[in-house]
Order: sequence, then C-alpha cells, then structure tokens
Amino acid sequence: MNTLIFLAADLAAISLLTFGLYLRRHRRRDLVVSYLGMNVGVLAVATALSGSAAGVGLGLGLFGVLSIIRLRSTELAQHEVAYYFSALALGLISGLGVEPMWVTLSLMALILAVMFVGDHPRVLPAYRHQTVILDQAIADPALLKARLEEVLGATVHTAIVQELDLVNDKTTVDVRFETRTKAPVPPEARGPLHEQLAARLPGGEVRYDHVGIS
Repeated sequence: MNTLIFLAADLAAISLLTFGLYLRRHRRRDLVVSYLGMNVGVLAVATALSGSAAGVGLGLGLFGVLSIIRLRSTELAQHEVAYYFSALALGLISGLGVEPMWVTLSLMALILAVMFVGDHPRVLPAYRHQTVILDQAIADPALLKARLEEVLGATVHTAIVQELDLVNDKTTVDVRFETRTKAPVPPEARGPLHEQLAARLPGGEVRYDHVGIS
C-alpha cells in the first residue's frame, strides 16, 4: 500500500516540478521529457531494488551514474542542473520509500519548496551573468569595469577576463552585474526615435537605465 502512495506522490511531485515550475518559467520542452523519463526510470529501478539488502547502495550508485552520463551529454545551465538533480532525488526518495511515510513525503515537499523559492523570478531579479566581447583590448581592471558599466548600463560586481587579444583588439569577459533602476528619459535626450517608441507604448512613456552620457 505504501508503495502505491509513494508512486502517486512521485508522479504528482515530478509533474509539479516540470510543468508547474520548470516549463512555466523556462519553456524548454526537451528537458521536460528528460526530467519525466529519468524520474520515472529512477523510481522504477529504486522500487525494484528497495527489497534487496543492497538496495540503498545500488540506488545511490544509479544516481551517480545517471548524473555523469546526463551531464556529459549536453551543456546545461545551472538552474537546469538543479532541476535535473531534483528530479533524480524525487525518484530515488520515493522509490526507496523511507519509513515512516511522513519522512519521505516531507523530503519530497522540501525539494519542491526549495526549487519554488530558489528559482522564483522575484529572488535577486536584478542580478545577471553574461559573457561580453568588447571590441577593444583593455588590460586595466578599472577601465574595463568602467567600460562594461557603460555598455551594460549596470553595476558590475565581478569581471573575469577570459581572453585578452592584443592582435585583434578584443577582450572577452565573464561579467556578474546588477541592473539599475529605470528612470524617465531626460528632455535633452529625446529625439525622433524616442517619439516613435513613445507612440507605440502604453501611456506613451519610455524609460531607460541610468547610464552616464559623455
């Protein structure tokens, strides 16, 4: 009886994780199929092995093997990796069926709650991570930061130079930055393009980042 409850709980949890959280927020269908198939596969194997003495060890080994194979097959963003391991964990926890039952159900609910909060759009919404290629070789860290803030219109917290090409005059930088608040465009900066945008936007108001103009 408990096995059926764990099975139903896992199907409900993985459906909520993939359709209610991941697909709704990130819209990548191929990973939805991967999360569902992998979760149910791990659930089936873990359930079959749970009755044997080596069930837990084999289940953890399966967890590790699937992780290595999946992560080597394609490049995933960090949030997609988090969803992937959450789907693995849900299948493994429900398949092994830890007693008492409330422990298993609580662990599954904890995973869903952490993913809901951690991947919520309102959590640190202004922070970004981006690779930027500048058409100028800049070796000075202060000048590089100033140039990046001018280009991005944001406050740069970390700038890691990945490539400084003095021959082709190019700098490739891994940037962590924070977007700035919006403000109405000042009257002196308005022009034909501003008027065209204002005519197409609700309320006729165009807002820009605070960026210094020299």
